[in-house]
Amino acid sequence: MQSAEMIPEQALAWVDAGQGAVLATVIDTWGSAPRRVGAQLVVCGQGNMQGSVSGGCVEGAVVVEALEALEIGAPRLLEYGVSDGDAFAVGLACGGTIRILVEPIGAGGMPVQTLRDLVAARAARRAVAYEVALDGGTYALTHDGYADRFRMDRSGLSEDGQHFIAIHNPPLRLIIVGAVHIAQALVGMAQAAGFDPLVVDPREAFGSEARFPDASIINDWPDAALRTIGVDGRCAVVLLTHDPKLDDPALHIALASDAFYIGALGSKRTHASRVERLTEAGFSPSQIGRIHGPVGLNIGASGPAEIAVSILAQMIQTLRQG
Repeated sequence: MQSAEMIPEQALAWVDAGQGAVLATVIDTWGSAPRRVGAQLVVCGQGNMQGSVSGGCVEGAVVVEALEALEIGAPRLLEYGVSDGDAFAVGLACGGTIRILVEPIGAGGMPVQTLRDLVAARAARRAVAYEVALDGGTYALTHDGYADRFRMDRSGLSEDGQHFIAIHNPPLRLIIVGAVHIAQALVGMAQAAGFDPLVVDPREAFGSEARFPDASIINDWPDAALRTIGVDGRCAVVLLTHDPKLDDPALHIALASDAFYIGALGSKRTHASRVERLTEAGFSPSQIGRIHGPVGLNIGASGPAEIAVSILAQMIQTLRQG
């Protein structure tokens, strides 16, 4: 779901301000759509909107339908055929069909308390699924039963086609230990891919705002920093220092966490020494086996930027394919 756009949060703000709000969610679409299933826009009673469901093809029509749904107090299921010309205007090769669920917040639609609970779960970085019947008959939040959907960030229709399951995962985080040249390249690439990067390095000359203007920087020892951050299943941890005094304490925290990806820079010989140290520290072969070392896909990368590409690709592969 569009975490960066804070759509549910905006909806709740408008409701609490007495303006009313309507959520419009893409539940099905053509193969080359500019917005994925689960994309949302929110409309307030005054006609203001935030977000997008089509990149511009049908937003105007959806706003009109949303305001009518808010006035009547009932959800609507919309379907639009997008012409080749309209599709080309927003960067698609061809047109198709898009289905959108329009839900007023409050009486006759999504309960305000359900929205409030959803916003609270997102603020607490708790993964949650919102289930809604397409006829508006039932609404529910659940944390269980959709492991594959959570892992794949895949909202979609139920098998019977009668319900829509909207997956709200916490934003992805990338924790980089070691403010080196590879980290500088990796930060921008990771942001473009939807990650929120944090750079950890106790050496202030390395971990400085001048070197990392677009990332959060923590000038602390890695184990303390990772405890403060809180490493969960939506975090990738990448160790780039080559220094066991910095990498190993971070590994001890990461290996005890639910981080979906752990990668450590270094040669095969360096990694063998790392495995030996971790074994002596009491970590099991299965725990140590979670470490991608040497880090990154083997694409023959040369130089910081290419190594960063290989790391990001391996992170995404692990996230999406397990």
